[in-house]
Amino acid sequence: MLKEFKEFALRGNVVDMAVGIIIGAAFGGIVTSFVNDVIMPPIGLLLGKTDFSNLYLTLKEGTVAGPYPTVADAKKAGAVTMNIGLFLNTIINFTILAFCIFMVVKSMNTLKRKEEAPSAEPATKDCPFCFTAIPVKAIRCPNCTSELKA
Repeated sequence: MLKEFKEFALRGNVVDMAVGIIIGAAFGGIVTSFVNDVIMPPIGLLLGKTDFSNLYLTLKEGTVAGPYPTVADAKKAGAVTMNIGLFLNTIINFTILAFCIFMVVKSMNTLKRKEEAPSAEPATKDCPFCFTAIPVKAIRCPNCTSELKA
């Protein structure tokens, strides 16, 4: 059983998948930071100095009466909140990641199509008499000296 697992784990596809997952997780962290630290602050500033990570609705008051300045304060007080700002940040993260994945898949498909495209014309053909490879433009086989039809 250990031998089978070792064969499975060391196959190329599994290693490639593991590398992809690790890089994807790191890239996800970069996108999250990009959204939270670069994109959302200017948007919040344009919309009246709103911090989207603290945009929420209080569904039920906690032990300490609100209003609560941040989601963390509301959670400390035991309030039940609907975190709209965090959800918006997550949607923007997903949109950016989905676009990046789409671009990678699109470029891979383009490369695959170029690899699969047939070459223009073959440079050689087989002699019908001796079956050796000869130039396409040849009118006589250099091996068996047979005349070839044009």
